[in-house]
Amino acid sequence: MEHSSESMTAMRLHSAGSPLSLDSVPKPVPGDNQVLIEVLACGVCRTDLHVVDGELPHTPHPITPGHEIVGRIVDCGPAVANLQPGDRVGVPWLGYTCGRCRYCLAGMENLCDSARFTGYTLDGGYAQFTVADARYCLPLPAGYSDLEAAPLLCAGLIGYRAYRAAGSGTHLGLYGFGAAAHLLAQVAHAEGKTVFAFTRPGDLESQEFARRLGVKWAGGSNELPPEELDSAIIFAAVGALVPAALKAVHKGGRVVCAGIHMSDIPSFPYELLWGERSICSVANLTREDGEQFMQVAARIDLRPSVEEFALTQANEALSRLREGRLTGAAVLRP
Repeated sequence: MEHSSESMTAMRLHSAGSPLSLDSVPKPVPGDNQVLIEVLACGVCRTDLHVVDGELPHTPHPITPGHEIVGRIVDCGPAVANLQPGDRVGVPWLGYTCGRCRYCLAGMENLCDSARFTGYTLDGGYAQFTVADARYCLPLPAGYSDLEAAPLLCAGLIGYRAYRAAGSGTHLGLYGFGAAAHLLAQVAHAEGKTVFAFTRPGDLESQEFARRLGVKWAGGSNELPPEELDSAIIFAAVGALVPAALKAVHKGGRVVCAGIHMSDIPSFPYELLWGERSICSVANLTREDGEQFMQVAARIDLRPSVEEFALTQANEALSRLREGRLTGAAVLRP
């Protein structure tokens, strides 16, 4: 990546487990297929915690986290034809794929062996400016403010991919009621699903928040819902929730693990899996996912619950997320 003689500020990770530091760094220059983006807002995602805590392999240091970027294009590389300065775009987790491997050729670019990811293997949006491959930028629905649009770019996108993986059943359970679940609950409710929310045991505030968004029942993750589920999606990075969710789904039901990282799944009796229940994971996203979900977001009046932080408060936002002290999504504004 080229850099200009101008400087900017960025919150960067220099080693796993350490706080982010506020650095003055050279402002990047877009390459042939890239755009230079002034960051207007950047969501704080649980995956950012996994990057900061060293739970994802081969993280380069220093790295600028952040993959729920809403920004305004200020410059374009010479090969960029579909975007222009002034456009508002979203930059999601998937930042590059090779287009040649067996997965890309089969329409599964989310599994590309050479994929690169925003805020993990590519510098992300905890900064005043960033560059992104124009081919992986998404148009955003006009009805959402910069702060509201930010969580759509991962919490919304990954949630929607998991939602489609969960199948067409009418009774859906959501384990971990944070940024992704609070958006997905609204989508599912708008499409006539009956939604059940599972929170940390005793988290009455999150349970009440879920009820306000239209869920039929909200309780602790150690409880069984009042009705059997067709499917369940696990957003919390807690492996012990897999057997809990299997108990909650009926025969033929599916449990979808939606996180990029999860603690080990404990052993459980085969009886919980028997009856043609299934477990699957959702990995990353495709550009088609992004386009489809943004169409859904334009059609459904989602109400993202966001809490604004200054860029310099990134460590505080991450701590609040780690401790479960957020209702909805944290968003940084440079």
